[in-house]
Amino acid sequence: MGHNHGHVESAETKNLRLAFFLNFFFTIIEIIGGFFTNSVAILSDAIHDLGDTFSLGLAWYLQKVSQKERDEHFSYGYKRYSVLGALINVTILLVGSVFILWETISRLLDPQEVHPEGMIALALLGILVNGVAALRLKKGSSMNERVVALHLLEDVLGWVAVFIGAIIMLFWDVPILDPILSILITGYILFGVFKNLKKVLEVILQRIPSNVVLADIENYLSSKDGIKGYSDIHIWSLDGNFNIMTVNIQTNEELSIDQMAKIKQDIHEDLISMNVQHCTIELVF
Repeated sequence: MGHNHGHVESAETKNLRLAFFLNFFFTIIEIIGGFFTNSVAILSDAIHDLGDTFSLGLAWYLQKVSQKERDEHFSYGYKRYSVLGALINVTILLVGSVFILWETISRLLDPQEVHPEGMIALALLGILVNGVAALRLKKGSSMNERVVALHLLEDVLGWVAVFIGAIIMLFWDVPILDPILSILITGYILFGVFKNLKKVLEVILQRIPSNVVLADIENYLSSKDGIKGYSDIHIWSLDGNFNIMTVNIQTNEELSIDQMAKIKQDIHEDLISMNVQHCTIELVF
């Protein structure tokens, strides 16, 4: 079993590494191509892909780091490193998007000619690169791979929009379409940025995870045999996936040590189905 587990991890790392280098080299081409074609729409997507490259690089690196067990420095292990990576990524995307919007506003007021032929070539290359990376990661077995694959498929849709816009500008003289496409792409990116930023802040601020229903847990504890009451329930997420809970449980004094141990074991097992992966229980009389 250990050999298979190592093979799965190796495959995941390999897929993330491939996606990282594909995006890295394409982003360089894209930035150069954006200036060459004079297209802020392509520069908008270049900023997006730059953020993706950082995301993939961090995912590749943190895939190893976050799997480290607890030690004398991190009592819960290294899972929260992925939250740090997400915070860095949304910050990069936010700053880049604001910069592109600033540049785009001047283009709306004074539209400039672009090179639609170059835009078409870059769009086709973008669809190919992001499509290959997405399909490769989509075949993976881990949640990390599937999430990144979904993000790359969204990039493919952005390039399809650039491709369609470039085709239109190839036949009709509508240079204002380029900054309009840029605003649409950047707006879509910012929507995703704020959605992800909200999730990151919820983890940092230790909000009760959205997939945990506090009322269900309270009802469960209230109806559990051997429990007279409970207090000090605290629930938070370590990394957006691994949820933790602490609680004081008041039991009947006549219960034996074995019976109290059974109650704790039952609570641990039942809470897993309520999306709480780790629970610290203090039994009081």
